[in-house]
Amino acid sequence: DFLNSKPPPNYVAGLGRGATGFTTRSDIGPARAAPDLPDRSAAAAAPPAVGRGRGKPPGEDEGGDEGGDEEKGYDENQKFDEFEGNDAGLFSNADYDDDDREADAVWESIDQRMDLRRKDRREARLKQEIEKYRASNPKITEQFADLKRKLADVSVQEWESIPEIGDYSARNKKKRFESFVPVPDTLLEKARQEQEHVTALDPKSRAAGGTETPWAQTPVTDLTAVGEGRGTVLSLKLDRLSDSVSGLTVVDPKGYLTDLKSMKITSDAEISDIKKARLLLRSVTQTNPKHPPGWIAAARLEEVAGKLQSARQLIQRGCEECPKNEDVWFEACRLASPDESKAVIARGVKAIPNSVKLWLQAAKLETSDLNKSRVLRKGLEHIPDSVRLWKAVVELANEEDARMLLHRAVECCPLHVELWLALARLETYDQAKKVLNKAREKLNKEPAIWITAAKLEEANGNTQSVSKVIERGIRSLQREGLDIDREAWLKEAEAAERAGSVLTCQAIVKSTIGVGVDDEDRKRTWVADAEECKKRGSIETARAIYAHALSVFVAKKSIWLKAAQLEKSHGTRESLEAILRKAVTYNPKAEVLWLMGAKEKWLAGDVPAARAILQEAYAAIPISEEIWLAAFKLEFENNEPERARMLLTKARERGGTERVWMKSSIVERELGNVNEERRLLEEGLKLFPSFFKLWLMLGQMEDRIGHVGKAKEVYENGLKHCPGCIHLWLSLASLEERINGLSKSRAFLTMARKKNPATPELWLAAIRAELRHGNKKEADSLLAKALQECPTSGILWAAAIEMVPRPQRKSKSSDAIKRCDHDPHVIAAVAKLFWHDRKVDKARSWLNRAVTLAPDIGDFWALYYKFELQHGNADTQRDVLKRCIAAEPKHGERWQAISKAVENSHQPVDAILRKVVLALGAEENPNAAEP
Repeated sequence: DFLNSKPPPNYVAGLGRGATGFTTRSDIGPARAAPDLPDRSAAAAAPPAVGRGRGKPPGEDEGGDEGGDEEKGYDENQKFDEFEGNDAGLFSNADYDDDDREADAVWESIDQRMDLRRKDRREARLKQEIEKYRASNPKITEQFADLKRKLADVSVQEWESIPEIGDYSARNKKKRFESFVPVPDTLLEKARQEQEHVTALDPKSRAAGGTETPWAQTPVTDLTAVGEGRGTVLSLKLDRLSDSVSGLTVVDPKGYLTDLKSMKITSDAEISDIKKARLLLRSVTQTNPKHPPGWIAAARLEEVAGKLQSARQLIQRGCEECPKNEDVWFEACRLASPDESKAVIARGVKAIPNSVKLWLQAAKLETSDLNKSRVLRKGLEHIPDSVRLWKAVVELANEEDARMLLHRAVECCPLHVELWLALARLETYDQAKKVLNKAREKLNKEPAIWITAAKLEEANGNTQSVSKVIERGIRSLQREGLDIDREAWLKEAEAAERAGSVLTCQAIVKSTIGVGVDDEDRKRTWVADAEECKKRGSIETARAIYAHALSVFVAKKSIWLKAAQLEKSHGTRESLEAILRKAVTYNPKAEVLWLMGAKEKWLAGDVPAARAILQEAYAAIPISEEIWLAAFKLEFENNEPERARMLLTKARERGGTERVWMKSSIVERELGNVNEERRLLEEGLKLFPSFFKLWLMLGQMEDRIGHVGKAKEVYENGLKHCPGCIHLWLSLASLEERINGLSKSRAFLTMARKKNPATPELWLAAIRAELRHGNKKEADSLLAKALQECPTSGILWAAAIEMVPRPQRKSKSSDAIKRCDHDPHVIAAVAKLFWHDRKVDKARSWLNRAVTLAPDIGDFWALYYKFELQHGNADTQRDVLKRCIAAEPKHGERWQAISKAVENSHQPVDAILRKVVLALGAEENPNAAEP
């Protein structure tokens, strides 16, 4: 067998084909060329081949080897290096001198510096990887952390109602093997014998005479019957506890629970713990009897154990061992009986006469004020410098005795400011001044003394002295080195206002409001301070801040407006008029201040005064159009059309804007002068062709008098000049629908949508036109397209809610709220949905939200008022009406149609509101059944 035979001697595998052993770089070292392969002929002529690792050839001696090693210049047996190979590099035989050491040190420092530069990024990357790993592999405790936090809100009843979970572990699960085998006859026979009735005596019983059952002859007991018997006995016992007449239980459950609570059931473990604690505390009190907490703990342990007498004896021994500790005496007083507590505290104050706590406790044990005062005065004999005792005894005394006591108190405690201030409040004016002067001598860094002195001057009518006292006080405090804290002094000003000292409040604000505020920050800081005081209800403080700010910034219109708003909200009409008069004196070019003053006079019913203010405003600002229009409105609203017409004529002559021409035409329309109205509108359009309201008014006038063709022509001309005016498109479409039907109107609305894309009003007009003609499918199609083009339009979503069938309105309203949550039209539509479902509280809440979001839309106020008329009371109706009048709404589809009618031009807000409610009732009935 060739494979299993031994090779011939000196056989080298592969040598015949030149596949001899090869040499790697680790064998030959660096920079050494690979050896040439031996020639085959040389290999054949050579002596017997010697492979690698076979030892040295016979002709070579040791010397040749050494010479070869020296030629190589390296040691083949040196340690292998993974980076540099079998040696230490090209310069392994070079000397390692100081330059090499310095170079290595430099490179080492560079490596360290580079490592530090990369440290932040490396740590950040490591932290990010750790967070990512923890986020993807959270711990069990982290997964249930939020649930564990919610366990704090679980009540005891909820915790006890949690069902017990069984043990479902695999090791406790027993495999069930149901086997069905035939029942043996012996078991059936035994069951039959147990259920049958025996009418004859057993032979064994007859042997005993039949009068007793022999021992061990009792038949097997039926456990089910025993259980039923126990239940019967329990029911009989419960029946005895119940009333035979009413069937109600006569057991008092509250008393029963009270009795259970009063019963102290001490377990063996608790008894063992008490014994151990008693032994430990006995050791403490014996080894260190002068340690008061040991006696107190021992007494409380006996009290917990129910041995009150032992506790009293222990604390008594503690009082004997530690007579100078007030805590021990307090504990003894607490544990003593009511009759003995006074005696215990008396011994305590005798042992520690300088203990304020013991004297106060002794006074507390007394029942009458006279005895309490005696005890406290006795304590003051021992501790005359105790402020707490002086305060307690002064509170129990009458006014005259309190004054005498406080005189003595400030002598004993001259550095306590509250005693000085209390004495000053009880004294007369002259004596109080002397007391405060003495207090300033003793306490020269106390601001409260100066503030009290100012309040004293104000209370006695010395108004001129109040500011002087505050100024002197601040200068004195600054001389003493006290920093003036502006915020603290403002709080003192608010406190003075609450105490009724308005002049003191104003003086404090005037003297301290500018402390520590840079010049460029004064206006912003002072206005912010005034607004904060206003929010906290400190109106006088805010008024004082504004007054000081206006004394510095006289020409700042914004501060005058804020001060006027403050007076309008919290002041009187006279104060508001005074500040507005002062405002226009310093700012004669401020239109808004003149107009505000005139409006307040008008609202007060003083039309001549308002007219005079506007005349002064015109003299100050002759080119102001706002003044002209305000004067026109004053005359127009007070049924003075001729005066209004004259004012507008002058305004037009002076080159008024388009608003003047519009107001002029409104006056002529109300007076019924159609030709004059047309003339004014046409002249105005020649001057202002891009003002769409003039085109609208001219078209409506022509439509009103029956000139439908001219009205259409006016609208078309208006659209040439104002192609982006939506109202012109809507008016033209409505006119075409009345003249030529739906198709022509539909064409105009389509053209309008092309020229004005993403306009919800145009889409809504087209949808309503289709609905008016019964085209429900076409209207639904238009609505779907409109919502695609205007997905956040509230009026379209409100129309969608009203158009869908009743069962789908809830889901449609949910979609609308998701798309436009804060749109008042959607809120009102949802409110009507709740109204239909008779959910009164929710409907009221959503209607209130709608009028809060858009108080300027009168339709929502009318809807809200109608709702309150049906489901509210007189108070809610009055509240809605009052809020609507305060809001003065100007917009709304139905509101504008009614308020701008000629017959309603001078109607108040409440009258227009009631008319809009009637219009709503005619259009819809929320309680009607759905078709």
